[in-house]
Amino acid sequence: MSDTVAIATLVGLTFLAAGFTKGVVGLGLPTVAMGLLSLVMAPAAAAALLIVPSLVTNVWQLLAGPSFAALVRRLASMMFAVLVGTSLSINILTGSSSSLASGALGAILAAYGAVGLAAPRFTVPPRAEPWLSPLIGLATGLITGATGVFAIPAVPYLSALGFTKDELIQALGLSFTVSTVALAAALALSGKVQWLTAGSSLLAILPALLGMFIGQRVRGRLQPEAFRRWFFIGLAVLGLYMLARALLPR
Repeated sequence: MSDTVAIATLVGLTFLAAGFTKGVVGLGLPTVAMGLLSLVMAPAAAAALLIVPSLVTNVWQLLAGPSFAALVRRLASMMFAVLVGTSLSINILTGSSSSLASGALGAILAAYGAVGLAAPRFTVPPRAEPWLSPLIGLATGLITGATGVFAIPAVPYLSALGFTKDELIQALGLSFTVSTVALAAALALSGKVQWLTAGSSLLAILPALLGMFIGQRVRGRLQPEAFRRWFFIGLAVLGLYMLARALLPR
């Protein structure tokens, strides 16, 4: 098997697994894809590969909800700050030191897994939103630009705003869509990404959508909470491995 076929197979299986995870628990496609692909390629190349499937699946999630305009108004300052933060930190992801980007990605995956397992319950009072939303957006953008992962701290924060289930799913879709666009724009402006690799992102749409479809179909037959728990355990283990690989001498 040639290297090209091997990598294409790996990319297809990775996005199938990432789409399946998103279909079952409603999130995780970029996180799973970045974590697995970064084991065999530079994080910047992995980020370029996830742009199109992430955008397609998140726009689908965003437009399926009940209150698009109201969410945009409520979260506008957070979304703008995501754009700013991503542009400020993109040089970490695209820099010459892939071990720095891999280590940062590993630390974020491990933290995301730990937070998911702890499942802290807290709420954000309405009076705090005007100043807290842009701070959370900036932090999310900085992490997105450095690692290609845009779930922390956006997911815990949005979960604490008191949305209904459908509103939360749509709010996550909005956040992930803006983060994907911000990442794509920052990668393009950096001039350090081979867009031939990024063009292959188009080929990842089919396995990602197929994985989502299968995940949604089998969700009722699985125990979502058990699957979610093992998902976060897997992220934590993968993150610790990547962090150790980046820090320990070879």
